[in-house]
Amino acid sequence: MSKKPNVLLILIDDMGYKDLACYGSSFYETPNIDELSADGAMFTNAYASCPVCSPSRASLLTGKYPARIGVTDWIGGHAKGKLIDAPYIDHLPLEEDNIAKVLKRNGYSTFHVGKWHLGKSEYHPQHQGFDVNVAGCHIGMPWNGYFSPYKIENLDDGQTGEYLTDRITDEAISLIESNGDQPFFLYLSHYAVHTPIQAKEQDLKRFKKKAERLGLNKKDPFVIGEYYPCEHKKKEHVIRRMFQSDVDYAAMIYNLDYNIGRVIAKLREMKIYEDTIIIFTSDNGGLATAEGSPTCNFPASEGKGWVYDGGIREPLLIIYKNQIERSKLIHTPVTTPDIFPTILSLCNIQDEVTEKIDGLSMVPLFKGETELPREGIFWHYPHYGNQGGTPAAAVRSGDFKLIRFFEDEHLELYNLVTDISESLNIADDYPEITQRLAVMLNHWIDEVNGIIPEQNPNYMHN
Repeated sequence: MSKKPNVLLILIDDMGYKDLACYGSSFYETPNIDELSADGAMFTNAYASCPVCSPSRASLLTGKYPARIGVTDWIGGHAKGKLIDAPYIDHLPLEEDNIAKVLKRNGYSTFHVGKWHLGKSEYHPQHQGFDVNVAGCHIGMPWNGYFSPYKIENLDDGQTGEYLTDRITDEAISLIESNGDQPFFLYLSHYAVHTPIQAKEQDLKRFKKKAERLGLNKKDPFVIGEYYPCEHKKKEHVIRRMFQSDVDYAAMIYNLDYNIGRVIAKLREMKIYEDTIIIFTSDNGGLATAEGSPTCNFPASEGKGWVYDGGIREPLLIIYKNQIERSKLIHTPVTTPDIFPTILSLCNIQDEVTEKIDGLSMVPLFKGETELPREGIFWHYPHYGNQGGTPAAAVRSGDFKLIRFFEDEHLELYNLVTDISESLNIADDYPEITQRLAVMLNHWIDEVNGIIPEQNPNYMHN
């Protein structure tokens, strides 16, 4: 191919591992994404590099683990409990190379549309390699809601009542249409399905009827759990959703799917679908234990804000017509930093930046390999989230995942092939594996200069 392929990178906010029908949801409906999933590679062990948004977003753009960059918590987040919140960088440093900068150096038009949440105005997309920035700013959610007026920086308000996901898609399609013959990199970063959970009325009616038909409206989906471990929520209980039944959330997913379908239809209409690399994923797990707990990630445990798999395992689809075979299932564990070098490999771009990143190209997996050349993949989240999780680090190596919890330094080990729900801690049963992974994890934390949170001398939870 003489012309470089276009790159469409679609990042959803807070979409859980089971939030798509093609990944097993029986309540949500995602026909367009399901069809897309059948046209390329679908990953069953894909991971976000952090259980909250900003770190994963920084990692996605740079190909580095969040701890190496220094962005380890969602920007603006601060909490303490038994431990004092670890310090972190509150922006994506301008000196970091990223996908947009590299592709721009190689002749691409670079577009950012949607959520950014990687720092104040001086760190916005237009200063980070993007030619165009629509709706990208410091906020992590649409504080004024999903219906216009949005009051989002770098996005003009639409007519009263216009829906944000529709509008973000309109902007993306407009950029594709006006791009001309130059290859483009479009980073389509939807605010959906982050809170506030707000849907369009016609979509909401559809799922109210479905919930009634399935009898879900008569079942209590919640289990009230322990008190939150962080001081600012110490009088509140973790509330876990045990099955998917939230009609508003289902309607948001349905609208999101409709809009993804619109973008794909435009690529087909313009006859550039086969010349476009399409990557679809999420920044962290579904919100399942707090703030209304609108979704459930079962059989994965917990959700956003936790280092259990419900907080970090994600849908990941990669489509490149005639380059990646259709309906290819890939079970090899991969992680957010791998997306950057994969894009460069598929675009046949050689750049020295790949020598300085943590990610590995996934292209060998498209060609039949079943492993990538590394010991494991890692997480470092030395913070209290708003969802009930406590500061921790983790490593997955092969079938096994080890978690180090910083509050009391206890270790948990799980075989994710036989126990995806992480329900049976087998650390004492497999001391050699536990020790090997603990050493591996601790060496990695040292190597990336991971900050360990300190004890809180003034801790009084009750």
